[in-house]
Amino acid sequence: MSQTPPDSPAASSEGSLREATSDPVASTSTQVFNNHRELLFSIAYNMLGSVADTEDVLQEAWLSWTTRNETLGAGGIDNPRAYLVRIVVNRALAHQAAISRRRETYIGPWLPEPLFGPLTDTSGPDDAADVAVRAESVSMALLVVLETLTPLERGVFVLHEVFGYAHTEIAEILDRSPAAIRQLAHRAREHVHARRPRYEPAPQIRQQVTERFMAAALGGDLDGLLEILAPEVTLWGDGGGKGHAPGGLRPVHGRDKVARLLAAVAPGSGMGLTITYRSVNGDPSALLFAGDTLYAVLVLDLTPDGNQVCGIYTVANPDKLSHVA
Repeated sequence: MSQTPPDSPAASSEGSLREATSDPVASTSTQVFNNHRELLFSIAYNMLGSVADTEDVLQEAWLSWTTRNETLGAGGIDNPRAYLVRIVVNRALAHQAAISRRRETYIGPWLPEPLFGPLTDTSGPDDAADVAVRAESVSMALLVVLETLTPLERGVFVLHEVFGYAHTEIAEILDRSPAAIRQLAHRAREHVHARRPRYEPAPQIRQQVTERFMAAALGGDLDGLLEILAPEVTLWGDGGGKGHAPGGLRPVHGRDKVARLLAAVAPGSGMGLTITYRSVNGDPSALLFAGDTLYAVLVLDLTPDGNQVCGIYTVANPDKLSHVA
């Protein structure tokens, strides 16, 4: 039996494939797991905000899945998707205690680990509401809000609001009554919607604003920053004590403070860096490179009208940037 999920970064592709396919039951288990891997990764990541912890959860799910299939033999599990989702959700909840302990000693603000993707042409005739839902389901800003929920509230919100699971299905996954799940869902939804707009600006607008912001910040253009920043803007800089992130050990609040900080430090810290634009957690964002090494990722949150920046998320902890492809 393979000890590593076949698509895991830790897997040796040739060795894992050869070992998994030497036995028909193991080969089928591998195929079924891979068929659901994207869903399982997305659920765990949205519950944890960490790629490394998500991979650990998938590793545990893979071991549980293959062991169970070997025990049952050719009969297998009637509903693999439901079984795997149940394992992943509960394993993710079990990881929360260790994650919370780590964050108690984390240096400075903690931000979710960014997920990278290519910029795509989003000018097609997609329904605006659908686009907003897809964007918010993985956005950095929403993940920051989800950090303020309890682990159970977050799990219920992710399953119901992001992946469309019914309350009765979630009740079975979490071994709780439907009434308890509905109460958790209501609390989580009210909490999130009080802090996040239901509709967000289109990706094209995000790209344009991000480019304007980077030009103003790296150019030390104080007036330009004051114009593009919303009065209530907040800057989070996550360096984890290892990378250089603006703002120090606490978030910086307010347009004047954020603009003056960026105008003072961004031009100098940006010397010698090159900028590329990619999708980060579903939003067009800026990646800053020092040579071939990713130095920092900057993600902006915009006001609902798309005219101003209300949140700036800078991830410079190298441990969170090592998986960029």
